[in-house]
Amino acid sequence: MKMSSDQSRFLASLPLLLLLLSFLMASFFHTAAAQIGVCYGRIGNNLPRPADAVALYRNRNIRRMRLYDPNQEVLSALRGSNIDLLLDVPNPDLQRIASSQAEADTWVRNNVRNFNGVRFRYISVGNEVQPSDPTSRFVLPAMQNIDRAVSGLGIKVSTAIDTRGISGFPPSSGTFTPEFRNFIAPVIAFLVSKQSPLLVNVYPYFSYINNMRDIRLDYALFTSPSTVVNDGSNAYRNLFHALVDTVYAALEKTGGGSVEIVVSESGWPTAGGTATNVDNARTYVNNLIQTVKSGSPRRQGRPIETYIFGMFDENQKSPEFEKFFGMFLPNQQPKYGVNFD
Repeated sequence: MKMSSDQSRFLASLPLLLLLLSFLMASFFHTAAAQIGVCYGRIGNNLPRPADAVALYRNRNIRRMRLYDPNQEVLSALRGSNIDLLLDVPNPDLQRIASSQAEADTWVRNNVRNFNGVRFRYISVGNEVQPSDPTSRFVLPAMQNIDRAVSGLGIKVSTAIDTRGISGFPPSSGTFTPEFRNFIAPVIAFLVSKQSPLLVNVYPYFSYINNMRDIRLDYALFTSPSTVVNDGSNAYRNLFHALVDTVYAALEKTGGGSVEIVVSESGWPTAGGTATNVDNARTYVNNLIQTVKSGSPRRQGRPIETYIFGMFDENQKSPEFEKFFGMFLPNQQPKYGVNFD
Protein backbone atom coordinates (compact mmCIF):
# COMPACT_ATOMS: atom_id res chain seq x y z
CA MET A 1 0.00 0.00 0.00
CA LYS A 2 1.40 3.37 -0.98
CA MET A 3 1.88 5.85 1.84
CA SER A 4 0.50 9.36 1.58
CA SER A 5 2.81 12.34 2.00
CA ASP A 6 1.21 13.03 5.40
CA GLN A 7 2.02 9.49 6.54
CA SER A 8 5.58 9.84 5.30
CA ARG A 9 6.04 13.09 7.18
CA PHE A 10 4.62 11.50 10.34
CA LEU A 11 7.00 8.54 10.11
CA ALA A 12 9.90 10.87 9.44
CA SER A 13 9.08 12.87 12.57
CA LEU A 14 8.52 9.79 14.75
CA PRO A 15 12.11 9.59 16.11
CA LEU A 16 11.86 13.23 17.22
CA LEU A 17 8.48 12.61 18.86
CA LEU A 18 9.86 9.60 20.71
CA LEU A 19 12.86 11.64 21.84
CA LEU A 20 10.59 14.40 23.14
CA LEU A 21 8.44 11.83 24.90
CA SER A 22 11.49 10.34 26.61
CA PHE A 23 12.49 13.81 27.85
CA LEU A 24 8.98 14.41 29.18
CA MET A 25 8.96 11.07 30.98
CA ALA A 26 12.41 11.73 32.45
CA SER A 27 11.22 15.15 33.56
CA PHE A 28 8.17 13.60 35.22
CA PHE A 29 10.21 11.10 37.18
CA HIS A 30 12.75 13.75 38.11
CA THR A 31 9.92 15.94 39.40
CA ALA A 32 8.46 13.06 41.38
CA ALA A 33 11.82 12.29 42.96
CA ALA A 34 12.44 15.95 43.71
CA GLN A 35 9.25 16.29 45.76
CA ILE A 36 11.10 15.27 48.94
CA GLY A 37 12.86 17.71 51.25
CA VAL A 38 14.15 17.42 54.80
CA CYS A 39 13.68 19.84 57.71
CA TYR A 40 16.92 21.15 59.21
CA GLY A 41 16.00 21.75 62.85
CA ARG A 42 18.83 23.16 64.92
CA ILE A 43 17.67 22.98 68.57
CA GLY A 44 20.69 21.09 69.85
CA ASN A 45 24.16 21.79 71.24
CA ASN A 46 25.98 18.95 69.48
CA LEU A 47 24.97 19.45 65.84
CA PRO A 48 27.43 19.44 62.91
CA ARG A 49 28.66 22.67 61.39
CA PRO A 50 26.23 24.13 58.82
CA ALA A 51 28.70 23.51 55.98
CA ASP A 52 28.90 19.84 56.96
CA ALA A 53 25.12 19.59 57.23
CA VAL A 54 24.66 21.06 53.74
CA ALA A 55 27.30 18.67 52.41
CA LEU A 56 25.36 15.77 53.92
CA TYR A 57 22.18 16.93 52.15
CA ARG A 58 24.07 16.94 48.85
CA ASN A 59 25.77 13.59 49.47
CA ARG A 60 22.40 12.00 50.20
CA ASN A 61 20.74 13.59 47.16
CA ILE A 62 18.32 15.61 49.30
CA ARG A 63 17.40 18.49 47.03
CA ARG A 64 15.13 20.52 49.29
CA MET A 65 15.52 21.91 52.82
CA ARG A 66 13.32 23.62 55.37
CA LEU A 67 15.17 26.05 57.63
CA TYR A 68 13.31 27.52 60.63
CA ASP A 69 15.23 30.76 60.98
CA PRO A 70 17.50 32.77 58.69
CA ASN A 71 20.76 31.60 60.21
CA GLN A 72 23.46 33.42 58.29
CA GLU A 73 26.01 30.61 58.47
CA VAL A 74 23.52 28.11 57.04
CA LEU A 75 22.44 30.51 54.28
CA SER A 76 26.09 31.09 53.35
CA ALA A 77 26.69 27.33 53.22
CA LEU A 78 23.72 26.95 50.85
CA ARG A 79 25.22 29.24 48.18
CA GLY A 80 25.73 27.27 45.00
CA SER A 81 24.39 24.05 46.53
CA ASN A 82 21.36 23.82 44.19
CA ILE A 83 19.22 22.93 47.23
CA ASP A 84 15.76 24.52 47.12
CA LEU A 85 14.99 26.30 50.38
CA LEU A 86 11.83 26.74 52.40
CA LEU A 87 12.77 29.50 54.86
CA ASP A 88 10.72 30.47 57.91
CA VAL A 89 10.06 33.87 59.36
CA PRO A 90 10.11 32.87 63.07
CA ASN A 91 6.96 33.52 65.10
CA PRO A 92 8.61 36.11 67.40
CA ASP A 93 9.36 38.29 64.33
CA LEU A 94 5.78 38.42 63.02
CA GLN A 95 4.61 41.50 64.91
CA ARG A 96 7.62 43.55 63.86
CA ILE A 97 7.34 42.54 60.19
CA ALA A 98 3.59 43.12 60.17
CA SER A 99 4.11 46.60 61.59
CA SER A 100 5.69 48.15 58.50
CA GLN A 101 6.75 47.47 54.95
CA ALA A 102 10.20 48.81 55.78
CA GLU A 103 10.70 46.08 58.40
CA ALA A 104 9.72 43.39 55.88
CA ASP A 105 11.98 44.92 53.23
CA THR A 106 14.90 44.90 55.67
CA TRP A 107 14.26 41.26 56.65
CA VAL A 108 14.17 40.18 53.01
CA ARG A 109 17.24 42.23 52.11
CA ASN A 110 19.28 40.79 55.00
CA ASN A 111 18.15 37.19 54.64
CA VAL A 112 17.18 36.70 51.00
CA ARG A 113 18.45 39.34 48.59
CA ASN A 114 21.92 39.35 50.18
CA PHE A 115 22.32 35.63 49.47
CA ASN A 116 22.83 35.29 45.75
CA GLY A 117 23.25 31.67 44.78
CA VAL A 118 20.69 30.38 47.30
CA ARG A 119 17.58 28.89 45.70
CA PHE A 120 14.74 30.29 47.80
CA ARG A 121 11.51 28.43 47.02
CA TYR A 122 9.07 29.42 49.76
CA ILE A 123 8.96 31.71 52.75
CA SER A 124 6.79 30.47 55.60
CA VAL A 125 5.56 33.41 57.64
CA GLY A 126 5.10 31.73 60.99
CA ASN A 127 4.86 28.09 62.02
CA GLU A 128 1.83 26.48 63.69
CA VAL A 129 0.40 29.78 64.91
CA GLN A 130 -2.88 29.12 66.73
CA PRO A 131 -5.88 31.49 66.70
CA SER A 132 -5.51 31.93 70.46
CA ASP A 133 -1.87 33.05 70.13
CA PRO A 134 -1.28 36.80 70.51
CA THR A 135 0.73 36.69 67.26
CA SER A 136 -2.17 35.27 65.20
CA ARG A 137 -3.43 38.70 64.12
CA PHE A 138 -0.01 39.50 62.67
CA VAL A 139 0.28 36.49 60.35
CA LEU A 140 -1.64 37.85 57.35
CA PRO A 141 -0.22 41.41 57.37
CA ALA A 142 3.27 39.96 57.78
CA MET A 143 2.63 37.64 54.80
CA GLN A 144 1.44 40.60 52.72
CA ASN A 145 4.49 42.69 53.61
CA ILE A 146 6.93 39.82 52.92
CA ASP A 147 5.18 39.11 49.62
CA ARG A 148 5.71 42.72 48.50
CA ALA A 149 9.31 42.59 49.71
CA VAL A 150 10.12 39.52 47.56
CA SER A 151 8.44 40.94 44.47
CA GLY A 152 10.21 39.82 41.32
CA LEU A 153 12.18 37.01 42.99
CA GLY A 154 9.79 34.17 42.13
CA ILE A 155 9.36 33.15 45.78
CA LYS A 156 5.98 31.96 47.06
CA VAL A 157 4.88 33.26 50.47
CA SER A 158 2.75 31.13 52.80
CA THR A 159 2.40 30.04 56.43
CA ALA A 160 2.67 26.60 58.04
CA ILE A 161 -0.25 25.18 60.01
CA ASP A 162 -0.76 21.96 61.92
CA THR A 163 -3.96 19.90 61.93
CA ARG A 164 -5.29 20.91 65.36
CA GLY A 165 -7.76 23.34 63.78
CA ILE A 166 -9.25 20.74 61.42
CA SER A 167 -11.96 18.21 62.23
CA GLY A 168 -14.26 15.78 60.43
CA PHE A 169 -14.49 12.12 59.53
CA PRO A 170 -14.33 10.67 56.92
CA PRO A 171 -11.92 12.95 55.03
CA SER A 172 -14.63 14.43 52.78
CA SER A 173 -16.26 15.84 55.95
CA GLY A 174 -13.12 17.80 56.78
CA THR A 175 -13.72 21.34 57.99
CA PHE A 176 -11.88 24.03 59.92
CA THR A 177 -13.10 24.57 63.46
CA PRO A 178 -15.00 27.88 63.79
CA GLU A 179 -12.16 29.63 65.65
CA PHE A 180 -9.51 28.39 63.23
CA ARG A 181 -11.67 29.27 60.22
CA ASN A 182 -11.86 32.90 61.36
CA PHE A 183 -8.06 32.94 61.47
CA ILE A 184 -7.30 30.99 58.30
CA ALA A 185 -10.01 32.16 55.84
CA PRO A 186 -8.31 35.50 55.03
CA VAL A 187 -4.98 33.67 54.71
CA ILE A 188 -6.56 31.23 52.24
CA ALA A 189 -7.95 34.13 50.20
CA PHE A 190 -4.41 35.55 50.02
CA LEU A 191 -3.00 32.18 48.91
CA VAL A 192 -5.67 31.87 46.21
CA SER A 193 -4.89 35.35 44.88
CA LYS A 194 -1.15 34.57 44.74
CA GLN A 195 -1.48 30.93 43.56
CA SER A 196 0.61 29.93 46.57
CA PRO A 197 0.37 26.63 48.47
CA LEU A 198 -0.71 26.11 52.06
CA LEU A 199 2.05 24.55 54.16
CA VAL A 200 0.73 21.83 56.49
CA ASN A 201 2.60 19.85 59.14
CA VAL A 202 1.10 16.34 58.94
CA TYR A 203 1.87 13.80 61.68
CA PRO A 204 0.09 10.44 61.69
CA TYR A 205 2.30 9.67 64.70
CA PHE A 206 0.49 12.21 66.88
CA SER A 207 -2.92 11.08 65.65
CA TYR A 208 -2.01 7.49 66.47
CA ILE A 209 -0.67 8.04 70.00
CA ASN A 210 -3.63 10.28 70.86
CA ASN A 211 -6.23 7.75 69.68
CA MET A 212 -4.78 4.25 69.84
CA ARG A 213 -8.24 2.83 70.55
CA ASP A 214 -9.51 3.70 67.06
CA ILE A 215 -6.32 4.00 64.95
CA ARG A 216 -4.26 0.94 64.07
CA LEU A 217 -0.48 1.15 63.91
CA ASP A 218 -0.35 -0.34 60.41
CA TYR A 219 -2.76 2.38 59.20
CA ALA A 220 -0.33 5.02 60.55
CA LEU A 221 2.77 3.29 59.09
CA PHE A 222 1.42 2.76 55.54
CA THR A 223 1.47 -1.03 56.07
CA SER A 224 -2.23 -1.88 56.17
CA PRO A 225 -2.86 -4.75 53.73
CA SER A 226 -6.30 -3.47 52.77
CA THR A 227 -8.61 -0.45 52.85
CA VAL A 228 -9.28 0.92 56.33
CA VAL A 229 -11.61 3.82 55.52
CA ASN A 230 -14.08 4.08 52.64
CA ASP A 231 -15.21 7.59 51.76
CA GLY A 232 -17.50 7.61 48.75
CA SER A 233 -15.36 6.66 45.77
CA ASN A 234 -12.13 7.19 47.73
CA ALA A 235 -10.49 4.37 49.68
CA TYR A 236 -7.86 4.98 52.37
CA ARG A 237 -5.20 2.47 53.36
CA ASN A 238 -3.05 4.98 55.28
CA LEU A 239 -3.63 7.77 57.76
CA PHE A 240 -1.34 10.22 55.99
CA HIS A 241 -3.61 10.33 52.92
CA ALA A 242 -6.65 10.66 55.17
CA LEU A 243 -5.16 13.63 57.02
CA VAL A 244 -4.06 15.40 53.83
CA ASP A 245 -7.47 14.92 52.20
CA THR A 246 -9.25 16.13 55.34
CA VAL A 247 -7.33 19.40 54.95
CA TYR A 248 -8.17 19.51 51.23
CA ALA A 249 -11.87 19.10 52.05
CA ALA A 250 -11.64 21.92 54.60
CA LEU A 251 -9.89 24.14 52.03
CA GLU A 252 -12.62 23.45 49.47
CA LYS A 253 -15.27 24.55 51.98
CA THR A 254 -13.37 27.79 52.65
CA GLY A 255 -12.87 29.05 49.10
CA GLY A 256 -9.50 27.35 48.76
CA GLY A 257 -10.28 24.60 46.27
CA SER A 258 -7.44 25.76 44.01
CA VAL A 259 -4.84 25.80 46.80
CA GLU A 260 -2.22 23.03 46.76
CA ILE A 261 -0.96 21.51 50.00
CA VAL A 262 2.77 21.26 50.64
CA VAL A 263 3.49 18.96 53.58
CA SER A 264 6.02 21.08 55.45
CA GLU A 265 6.74 18.48 58.16
CA SER A 266 6.12 14.77 58.63
CA GLY A 267 8.11 12.14 60.49
CA TRP A 268 8.29 9.46 63.18
CA PRO A 269 10.57 9.43 66.26
CA THR A 270 12.94 6.57 67.06
CA ALA A 271 12.85 6.82 70.87
CA GLY A 272 11.34 8.59 73.85
CA GLY A 273 7.66 7.72 73.59
CA THR A 274 4.87 5.36 72.58
CA ALA A 275 5.57 3.27 69.44
CA THR A 276 8.96 4.96 68.99
CA ASN A 277 11.66 2.71 67.59
CA VAL A 278 14.00 2.56 64.63
CA ASP A 279 11.89 0.01 62.75
CA ASN A 280 8.75 2.13 62.89
CA ALA A 281 10.63 5.28 61.87
CA ARG A 282 12.34 3.50 58.96
CA THR A 283 9.02 2.05 57.81
CA TYR A 284 7.18 5.36 58.07
CA VAL A 285 9.77 7.53 56.33
CA ASN A 286 10.50 5.17 53.44
CA ASN A 287 6.81 4.50 52.82
CA LEU A 288 6.10 8.23 53.00
CA ILE A 289 8.66 8.95 50.27
CA GLN A 290 7.07 6.43 47.93
CA THR A 291 3.47 7.34 48.80
CA VAL A 292 3.70 11.06 48.04
CA LYS A 293 4.86 10.42 44.48
CA SER A 294 1.32 9.58 43.36
CA GLY A 295 -0.72 12.18 45.22
CA SER A 296 -3.71 11.44 47.45
CA PRO A 297 -7.12 9.92 46.68
CA ARG A 298 -8.60 13.42 46.52
CA ARG A 299 -5.76 14.73 44.31
CA GLN A 300 -4.67 11.67 42.37
CA GLY A 301 -1.61 11.79 40.13
CA ARG A 302 -0.29 15.05 41.59
CA PRO A 303 2.85 14.41 43.67
CA ILE A 304 2.73 15.91 47.17
CA GLU A 305 5.78 18.03 47.90
CA THR A 306 6.83 16.81 51.35
CA TYR A 307 9.48 17.75 53.90
CA ILE A 308 10.57 14.97 56.27
CA PHE A 309 11.13 15.93 59.88
CA GLY A 310 13.92 15.91 60.50
CA MET A 311 17.56 15.73 59.52
CA PHE A 312 19.23 15.38 62.95
CA ASP A 313 18.24 14.45 66.49
CA GLU A 314 17.90 17.66 68.54
CA ASN A 315 18.90 17.16 72.17
CA GLN A 316 17.50 20.43 73.52
CA LYS A 317 13.87 19.81 72.56
CA SER A 318 11.07 18.54 74.79
CA PRO A 319 9.13 16.38 75.51
CA GLU A 320 11.57 13.50 75.27
CA PHE A 321 10.37 11.98 71.99
CA GLU A 322 10.82 15.36 70.26
CA LYS A 323 14.58 14.84 70.59
CA PHE A 324 14.54 11.76 68.33
CA PHE A 325 12.89 12.63 65.02
CA GLY A 326 16.21 12.82 63.19
CA MET A 327 17.16 10.44 60.40
CA PHE A 328 20.79 11.10 61.31
CA LEU A 329 22.68 11.33 64.58
CA PRO A 330 24.51 14.61 65.25
CA ASN A 331 27.74 12.83 64.21
CA GLN A 332 26.10 12.47 60.75
CA GLN A 333 25.74 8.70 60.98
CA PRO A 334 22.38 7.43 59.69
CA LYS A 335 20.02 5.93 62.25
CA TYR A 336 18.37 3.84 59.51
CA GLY A 337 18.46 3.46 55.76
CA VAL A 338 16.43 5.88 53.65
CA ASN A 339 15.97 5.81 49.88
CA PHE A 340 15.41 9.40 48.78
CA ASP A 341 14.73 8.44 45.14
